[in-house]
Amino acid sequence: MERALKHKFTVGSTVYFTASNVSRPAATGTYEVIRLLPTEGDDCQYRIKSSSEAFERVAKESQLALT
Repeated sequence: MERALKHKFTVGSTVYFTASNVSRPAATGTYEVIRLLPTEGDDCQYRIKSSSEAFERVAKESQLALT
């Protein structure tokens, strides 16, 4: 039986995003959690948005920290 993973951050939280050097280049910095997404493997996912960018990003919980 799979255990349900619980998201650590909530919608509206301000988080610090650290870009993975494996994925596409991304701006490291402060973002707001816009939406909780389904988990991928052992990592919860989030849709995040920076005030300095016109688009949203998808980030894994392992790439985020509270500011």
